[in-house]
Amino acid sequence: MTVSTRATGARTGLQKAALATGALFLLVGVLGFIPGITTNYESLGMAGHGSGALLMGVFQVSGLHNIVHLAFGAAGLLLARTHQQARSFLIYGGVIYLVLWLYGLLVGDDTPANFVPVNGADNWLHLALGLAMIILAILLSPRTTPRRSRERGLNAQS
Repeated sequence: MTVSTRATGARTGLQKAALATGALFLLVGVLGFIPGITTNYESLGMAGHGSGALLMGVFQVSGLHNIVHLAFGAAGLLLARTHQQARSFLIYGGVIYLVLWLYGLLVGDDTPANFVPVNGADNWLHLALGLAMIILAILLSPRTTPRRSRERGLNAQS
């Protein structure tokens, strides 16, 4: 079984999943700084539970929260370069989001310990993201060569 370590060329499904996940996080990070998409934008704080800004009117965000999304997205794009790095991004990123889900449940919405900040909607989104990322990593990990490469190899053997 060969594993792609090339940064260019055809990507495995796992690399595509990491790339898409990273792009989604980048998009969310940018949208968190756009008034209108982020309601109560004037109350966007840098950090802390006092930020009243809501991404799409639902998810509590702050400058720190948006920057974390941007950094996480950039990491996803960079780590999508190889199969193994993409797998690590999805697994460890998923674990981080599960820890963030637990953090949100334990600290509560209106406590000073809620410095990220997160609300109930964020908590459940973090659970879904964490599970989805880990499941993607597990399901796509065995396919270590791009689909087109496998098809070409099968045709060459015939």
